[in-house]
Amino acid sequence: MTTTAEDVADLLRERILSGEIEPGQRMHQEHWSEVLNLSRTPIREALGRLANQGLLIYEANRGYTVRRFSAEEIGAAFEVRARLEALACALAAARGLAPAVLDRLTACVARGDAILSKGLLDPADLAPYRLMNVEFHETIIQHSANPFISDFVRQCHNVPLASDRVFVWEDYKVIARSHDDHHRIAAAIGARDAERADALMREHVRYAGQILLSRLAETAARPFV
Repeated sequence: MTTTAEDVADLLRERILSGEIEPGQRMHQEHWSEVLNLSRTPIREALGRLANQGLLIYEANRGYTVRRFSAEEIGAAFEVRARLEALACALAAARGLAPAVLDRLTACVARGDAILSKGLLDPADLAPYRLMNVEFHETIIQHSANPFISDFVRQCHNVPLASDRVFVWEDYKVIARSHDDHHRIAAAIGARDAERADALMREHVRYAGQILLSRLAETAARPFV
């Protein structure tokens, strides 16, 4: 199977957004050529694409580095994302979703319920919960029937810590509270209550941003030992 530069860019982008590839990490063509068992040409083109998207920084004689974002930039991205995803919810609710799409949202919520039924956060559950969350949010965005929302939310996700791939997987109560939002959002969309769906999603994304920024501030304040 032929792997294109676009395929490689998508793969690396997901690893950056999920935090697997960290801010400040150097992106050597030789390394990724070996890891992915590909020639350097698609790797080089993929890194260029990611730089154009704002995820990487290119410096002459140094190559590509994963871009670092300030807390202010992360907060700004969350604010825009909250507005855009709230609009997506409102549009999806107002137009009404097909039963199959509503079933998909319900299935996402059920998967989250099953994961959280343990009453604690198992590190092994982070990846499946993340997949569920991404599917929930992207299903709503996709069925808002406004392609610009998807494009602009994707730009917000290019600030990795503002992506829906990232969670502070430490406090069960925080995650459970956030997942309760999924229940309410799905119900509001199903009831075609656009105003409530809008408000719920806006608060949902803002809350995630507040938790993340608080965690970053705590980490920055810790003394170096």
